[in-house]
Amino acid sequence: MIAADTNQPGMTWLAFALMTVVSWGLYGIFLHSGQAGMGDPVHGRYKAFLFVGLAYFLTAVLAPLAILLVNGAGWRFPLAGMGWSLLAGIVGAMGAFCVLLAFAAKGQPSVVMTLVFGGAPVVNALVAVLMHPPEGGLGAIPKPFYLGLLLAVAGGGLVTFYKPAPPKPQPAAIVNQGSPP
Repeated sequence: MIAADTNQPGMTWLAFALMTVVSWGLYGIFLHSGQAGMGDPVHGRYKAFLFVGLAYFLTAVLAPLAILLVNGAGWRFPLAGMGWSLLAGIVGAMGAFCVLLAFAAKGQPSVVMTLVFGGAPVVNALVAVLMHPPEGGLGAIPKPFYLGLLLAVAGGGLVTFYKPAPPKPQPAAIVNQGSPP
């Protein structure tokens, strides 16, 4: 059977979460490199995004389809599940596209991705609390929760403002245009 067993004891979830951290941590710099590697300053971002879409098709369509087929899953898809999942895919793709647009507007990957990954957990936490309020209501939220949100924002800001400067470009070598001596 090919599936993550949701009843596994221990810290298996942490391994998957850390693999996501590594994957998403590499995403921005690889995406920027792909955009630059297209060699097309006008359309390179769209070409790169096309290949992001191809990668999503391979990993987010074909792989789960194969897992569902191998596991003999049922093919009932409730409307609520489809709707929320489609919305998640849309906002995820919009975010990926906006990252490319930020790069195109001269945002550096270290700054853009720091803001994205510093701000996204704050948005996620706030929306999650509003969609699924804790027992006792919003007033029952512990104060350290708010401190964590502030620290996430502060961390993103500190990394953005104090990022290491990139190396200065080296002068191009002078090529002798004349005939050899």
